Amino acid sequence: MIKINDLGFSYGNNAVLKDISMELMDGRIYGLLGENGVGKTTLLTLLAGLKEPQTGSIEIDGETPFDRLPSFLTNIYYLPDEVPSSRMTAERFAQERGVFWKGFDRDKFREIMDVLETDESMRMDQMSYGQLKKTYISFALACNTRYLFMDEPTNGLDIPSKSQFRKAVSRYTSDESTMLISTHQVRDLEAIIDPIIILDRKDVLLNASIDEITRKLYFDYSTVIDPEALYSELIPGGCIQVTVNSTGLESKVNIEALFNAVHKHRDLIKKMFNAKN
Repeated sequence: MIKINDLGFSYGNNAVLKDISMELMDGRIYGLLGENGVGKTTLLTLLAGLKEPQTGSIEIDGETPFDRLPSFLTNIYYLPDEVPSSRMTAERFAQERGVFWKGFDRDKFREIMDVLETDESMRMDQMSYGQLKKTYISFALACNTRYLFMDEPTNGLDIPSKSQFRKAVSRYTSDESTMLISTHQVRDLEAIIDPIIILDRKDVLLNASIDEITRKLYFDYSTVIDPEALYSELIPGGCIQVTVNSTGLESKVNIEALFNAVHKHRDLIKKMFNAKN
């Protein structure tokens, strides 16, 4: 389990994270959403132990990430948005780097590379950016870590590759592992992320499962805009709107509409979902 308590981090006078508190349960694929500059990448690097909290604390299974103990590092993997190239082949890269993660599975890496239609015998500096990104995604999943943090993993992927990514995550992520995926491309990931975290500047607006969201909010696809809707948007053929679910009806979450409704009614949403911050 990940426990974040009153976490704060600043770059000079710019406070990016302030008094952030939340818990991430085991065995989930969390979607981390937020506007540019709210600290999503900073949060991931703090969780990975690459930065030290300036205030507050982070505990992952009782360990402090910034201590960077070998027992901790072998159980996490952080995949940044920008990935470096290398003159070695993907096969050699996996062979040399995989020894640092006790759960690394060479056959699984090869299998995921096939799913993502990427050639492991190709030199990484001769790959397109999309191929390079898929190589790192394959390696990250093949490490079989208990915690996997991904920053904008679908950036640089074409439409077929995004579908392959969703397939790979669904097929090759174990029930015991916890993933936290930061993204702006919510449509790329809405079929696999649950729960959803929405960060605001120095705040956690939402940390809830899809089930809890649909119990408290109703996503209506209609031709008539409800004046009481928390958020509404015209779409081809009608509109999508978010209302308080006062009838208990089930609906399909539209993450973009959810994001906009949360930002439009911050205090109401935090009260509805009992957000600490």
